[in-house]
Amino acid sequence: MSKFLKSIAVFAVVSTSVATPVLAEKFGLGRVALPEEIAAWDQEVRPDGTGLPVGSGDAIDGEEIFADKCASCHGDFAEGIDNWPKLAGGADTLDHEDPLKTVGSYWPYLSTTFDYVKRSMPFGAAGTLTDDEVYAITAYILYSNDMIEDDFVLSNETFFDVDMPNAAGFIVDDRATTEYPQWSGEPCMENCKTDVKITMRALVLDVTPNQTAAEPAAEAKVEETAEVAAVVEEVAAVVEPEVVALDEALVAKGKKTFKKCKACHKIGEGAKNGTGPLLNGVVGATAGAVEKFKYSKAMASAGADGLVWTPEELHAFLTKPKAYMKKTKMSFNGLKKESDRNAVIEYLKSFGE
Repeated sequence: MSKFLKSIAVFAVVSTSVATPVLAEKFGLGRVALPEEIAAWDQEVRPDGTGLPVGSGDAIDGEEIFADKCASCHGDFAEGIDNWPKLAGGADTLDHEDPLKTVGSYWPYLSTTFDYVKRSMPFGAAGTLTDDEVYAITAYILYSNDMIEDDFVLSNETFFDVDMPNAAGFIVDDRATTEYPQWSGEPCMENCKTDVKITMRALVLDVTPNQTAAEPAAEAKVEETAEVAAVVEEVAAVVEPEVVALDEALVAKGKKTFKKCKACHKIGEGAKNGTGPLLNGVVGATAGAVEKFKYSKAMASAGADGLVWTPEELHAFLTKPKAYMKKTKMSFNGLKKESDRNAVIEYLKSFGE
């Protein structure tokens, strides 16, 4: 059972317990909940569809509702903002060292998505969404994961027409019988290590104590020779960088359109890798070549095979990333208007390395 489902179970038990007359009197916590109040929150959607309300919605309507009620935390494309959860992307990453767990890559039941949105969202205004709005938002999340087309109408009748990629990825939690007994006895306290040494460093959090590395010996530093410097200067004089005039109006339009990309990609002075790689100098660069960014296997392989981000390739990629490269980690659905793609590419051109 996932942590999320365990949390729901615990919440249900605690809520029921606190509502009993005995505990209300014992702890002085308010009053006993009225049957009407309990009924208002007693709405559960089961994996088999039990509890699904009558209603419907598609991703087209869901996109507008999502932008209004969900995007401030989860991003316009369900890609997540800052530390708020990512709801889209992560396909084929569950076997990676740092998997991206989203509705599309990890959640086994669509009913869990519907139930959670209806019960707990939007943040701070839980229970305010209509059933049709919940269906539409759920449809948009599915669309953002390339699991349905934008005109697919999700309803209580079509709910199980959607296949969840990780539906078979969960097993019964048997740790109580297979693992817990191993750790329930007394520790042996024999053959313990006499000292502790750092053998690896944390990859994500800077939690390993810093150690001052010895400075390399001065005589080991190789300085550039006068001969090499002369060759470099000679080559620089011959090979002058080509200066391409930019369409400033198009750059300005691209800057506005790029707002759809800013949640994941940074660009300009001081830009760093985020959810996606920084994009300085991307036009004309080899795919998957930004240092210290962990690309999908598909993108890294394409770069190794010689893929270069020419304006033409960027056009094809930005039209629909997942169609261009099926196993890319990029969850963005693409820019449907050619004019928007032209503008963004011109904007990208304005930033060198």
